[in-house]
Amino acid sequence: MSDAKTFGFGKITMQGLPILICLFFFIDHDWQGRSIKSRIFMKIQLIHKFEDIISLENLLKAWKEFLKGKQNKKDVQEFSMYLMDNIFSLHSDLINHIYKHGSYQAFKINDPKPRDIHKATVRDRLLHHAIYRILYPFFDKTFIADSYSCRLNKGTHKAVNKFRKFAWKTSKNNTRTCWALKCDIKKFFANIDHNILISILQKYIPDENIIELLKNVIRSFSSEKDKTIGLPLGNLTSQLFVNIYMNKFDQFVKHKLKAKYYIRYADDFVIFSANKKWTEKQIGLIKKFLSQELRLELHPNKIFIKTIALGIDFLGLVNFSDYRILRTKTKRRIFRKIKLNKTKMESKIITEESFNQSLQAYYGILRHCNGHKLKIEVDKIVKDFY
Repeated sequence: MSDAKTFGFGKITMQGLPILICLFFFIDHDWQGRSIKSRIFMKIQLIHKFEDIISLENLLKAWKEFLKGKQNKKDVQEFSMYLMDNIFSLHSDLINHIYKHGSYQAFKINDPKPRDIHKATVRDRLLHHAIYRILYPFFDKTFIADSYSCRLNKGTHKAVNKFRKFAWKTSKNNTRTCWALKCDIKKFFANIDHNILISILQKYIPDENIIELLKNVIRSFSSEKDKTIGLPLGNLTSQLFVNIYMNKFDQFVKHKLKAKYYIRYADDFVIFSANKKWTEKQIGLIKKFLSQELRLELHPNKIFIKTIALGIDFLGLVNFSDYRILRTKTKRRIFRKIKLNKTKMESKIITEESFNQSLQAYYGILRHCNGHKLKIEVDKIVKDFY
């Protein structure tokens, strides 16, 4: 039996960010009622208010960030023609609590596998940026260091570099066998539960007006099978929401499973261990947590336990302890696209400048793996063009 009391709370800064700290003082008693143990738990909460998100200053700053690389888009140009009227209108709807998120335009891309993208209106995307500007700096400080998707100063290259570092540490510089559990979450964005996401947000955000605004955005989209499930791939806010959602899983892996060497990028994650039996045991615990706490499940065909010596397919590369190579599929796709772009250039569909830009992007990919031989092959193909 234990009692819980609010010990105190106040405003402080965490790495330069204003936050609200609530301290809860727990007292445990024995069967005779004597105090035997006390614990203090700290709860970190966002100090920003609804007004900080919807202010004209924040909306204008969000517009400048949103506009980058989009000036030539027709819908953006149309919004820009009456920019201040549109911003004042959005601000008025927000401050009067009558804002309603609009519908989405759906289309497909190959990245490289087919993906369904849902694009919101410019008005709604502007609000997404305004929300992101306030929430991201706060929530980013709550994430573990080895979550690499959609975060500043992170990304795929740093994730695969950390893969190499963890492989070396686990294998004691390649002197013992290193096992890796590699998993993928099934239909990740399409299965994010709205109610669970909102409940997580409420633990960090005390301002009810912010919560109502986030509900408006979250519930503006759902997958076909369920009205309370799914986030659109096209929203900037979705990138933040899935990291907030999966942070609960990250904390479970680090603090409950005690996985010292763990990396996650969106719905892909890998756990390193020198103990194969321990690694195998974690699969059931992970499945149970994802199912019960987040209503997610592992992709049954993408659960692997392999030694690093055999190579682990992670983030588009086959990773070993001291080198990494491109997937065969990725290599074939690069060669196919180079030849296709060459044909487009000859037919004047794209310019030589565009062709060279795409070529440099492929060279950039090869620089981050052991791709010297592939670069020679690409150079040969390009040379044959001229």
